[in-house]
Amino acid sequence: MCSGRVDLRFVLRAFSNGHDGVFIGGCKLGECNYVTHGNYDALGVAHICKRLLARVGLHPERLHIAFMSGGDGNILADAISGFSAKVRELGPLGEAEGIDRDLLRTKLAAIDRLVPFLRLAERERLRAPHKSKEEYEAFFGSARFDALFDEVVADKLAVSEIMLLLGKEPLATGEIAARLRLSPSEVSRHMQSSSRHGWVKYDVERKRYSLA
Repeated sequence: MCSGRVDLRFVLRAFSNGHDGVFIGGCKLGECNYVTHGNYDALGVAHICKRLLARVGLHPERLHIAFMSGGDGNILADAISGFSAKVRELGPLGEAEGIDRDLLRTKLAAIDRLVPFLRLAERERLRAPHKSKEEYEAFFGSARFDALFDEVVADKLAVSEIMLLLGKEPLATGEIAARLRLSPSEVSRHMQSSSRHGWVKYDVERKRYSLA
């Protein structure tokens, strides 16, 4: 299967099923058998997914992508061995980052809910202008990408996490901030916006937000 067929949801499913790391292997960049050069799409997905993992408090090195030819069995073996050692060093998913199992499920579910939006955002705004290794490294390592990610994705991800928490029980601003490791001011801003959209309501007596 072409690595370009690797969807963000596949990676999330692996982590949701308890895997501590995900390895993606593709053919060498610039040597794709298809005119689409799908391995660059896989590289873009990996960069975006790493940023999403970091945003929810998981170590981005739990995801690794490597490129090699069909005859590079020794390179594949070394890459997998090195990645396996790295994952063992990082420790169990969530536990090593200080995230309990319930909150980990919530955080991964919050990303999963955004997948249709993320696919569109990747095509329209979060994609390097040209398919070359140099262009991809420059784009995803740039301040421009950092700013675009924050502008396009960060707030939507935080709101998605908050909505999932409120779907379980009403919570105060401080409780939401503590659970999601956000500042109270960030949560207040998201609550004000969500209230205007009619997504949440505030119980004055209990001093708690809940889904509308």
